[in-house]
Amino acid sequence: MNDSASFAYGDKIMLLDRKKRRYLVDLAEGGEFHSHAGFIPHASIVGCPEGTEVISTKGARYVVLRPTLEDFVVEMPRGAQVIYPKDLATMLMIGDIRPGVRVLESGVGSGALSMAMLRAGAHITGYELREDFANRAQINVRSFLGEEALSRYAVSIRNCYEGIDPIDGPGYDRVMLDLPEPWQVIPHAVTALRLGGIIVCYTPSITQAMRVNESLDEKWTNVRTLEVLHRTWHIEGQAVRPDHRMVAHTGFLTAARLIEK
Repeated sequence: MNDSASFAYGDKIMLLDRKKRRYLVDLAEGGEFHSHAGFIPHASIVGCPEGTEVISTKGARYVVLRPTLEDFVVEMPRGAQVIYPKDLATMLMIGDIRPGVRVLESGVGSGALSMAMLRAGAHITGYELREDFANRAQINVRSFLGEEALSRYAVSIRNCYEGIDPIDGPGYDRVMLDLPEPWQVIPHAVTALRLGGIIVCYTPSITQAMRVNESLDEKWTNVRTLEVLHRTWHIEGQAVRPDHRMVAHTGFLTAARLIEK
């Protein structure tokens, strides 16, 4: 789909109201967007360019945009709690996720990290314990990225604590973990990763991050744990101050590179 083209049936759109609330909508023939502020026929959006303002039957005004990946991750249907965009961006950078890298991801949840890595061009083998989460992740990937992304996304119901199946070649380039006890996977990651490969672990608590660090022995280098804080600012004329609310702690990211088998 050409992002510069006018909206058509089948497109995913985002309605943004005056209070900056976001609503994800899939345009369908005969469809309507309903809220407490009235409804908007999808037909009134089809053919409009991005940035068009539409008005509901009760006079509420919305701007129509194409959702970004950030918009979709925050508003998408989910089973498991998703990793926040601020952490996703950092995980892509410290994991050096780029076109063609082969990734073992365990704990795919609702697919937020999967989508970020797939859009960066990665090929993902996903392990997930819960079938409903695995199904939701694949539905979300298809919904936002399309069928092509699914050709690079193989999810199976597996327990990563019990091991990682080998792949052809020297091994995976990356192991990305969002699990309660990632230290149980580290011995398997030593076998599964190629030399120079990177592991990134997302853990909610510092005690979990400590256990991960303790498990990364002399086979690993460049071990580091970091936390990403996100503070927005209120800027209105000469009134400039940090916003009263910020997205502070969400999780710790621990990364390392394998240098010895």
